[in-house]
Amino acid sequence: MSKRVTNDRSVKLWRVQALRNLELQRATREGHSFPKRLHEGFEISVIDRGAEKLLYRGSSYIAPMGSVVVINPGEVHAASSADQSGWSYRSFYPTAADVRDAASSAAGRILPTPSFSTPVIQDKHVCRILRRLHTLLESPNSALAQESYSIWVASQLVTRHGDYRTAPKAVGKEPKAIKLAKEFIRANSSDNVTLAQLTKETGLSSFHLVRVFTAHVGLPPHAYLNQVRVNHARKLLAAGHSIGHVASESGFVDQSHLARHFKRLLGITPGQYARAGSSWSERSLAW
Repeated sequence: MSKRVTNDRSVKLWRVQALRNLELQRATREGHSFPKRLHEGFEISVIDRGAEKLLYRGSSYIAPMGSVVVINPGEVHAASSADQSGWSYRSFYPTAADVRDAASSAAGRILPTPSFSTPVIQDKHVCRILRRLHTLLESPNSALAQESYSIWVASQLVTRHGDYRTAPKAVGKEPKAIKLAKEFIRANSSDNVTLAQLTKETGLSSFHLVRVFTAHVGLPPHAYLNQVRVNHARKLLAAGHSIGHVASESGFVDQSHLARHFKRLLGITPGQYARAGSSWSERSLAW
């Protein structure tokens, strides 16, 4: 669940409890500049519009739209718009431990806290997945989706751009672990399944589990969970249950959450499916 801290037309700040209370911000700044400051943890941003001017380690940088900006913990920096039009950005504020644990999970061994020597990163892939993650964390979603995607995105950033880069642990074959994970997801699909539960069940690290599961199943764990939930929802709708009841019983946050995944996977809304099912039943009775 996400806990919102503040929200107005130009700035939104919230925390995601499932991710160690990770703080996030989405903002548009016009005629505003930040004085020299520092953060205890990392500041990781994606520039959505305009350009940011950054003063960092005695040098000046320009981060245009599509850039990723990474500020290391404890580093003094100042920021402002590069011109009069202002800039919009999406930011993550993970602790040093958050980033260290993500890197360690990817490597399969304990690593020191990563650092980034270049504050402005030009990488379309990392920018795209960071923006997608930020959007995912802005709306209600399952803990498994938030955790799985977060650890993958963090590992991509660290392994591609961290000063100390390490190759991810080889995927390998883990048929027993995959079987256990799938069984646990199917048995608990109406609950808020977490990555920690799956790692406990399988004995694999979180990052390795996500990679192995995705390689062998063809879907990451959270996508597999959504598929199981939608399939269960279909059965309940066909049995005549209300959409609100189906959403709750299938493990979705609410009706809109059900509708979003149902339409994405099946191409129609739950309401359309239910009406079609009712029509089928009437035809069956007519015969």
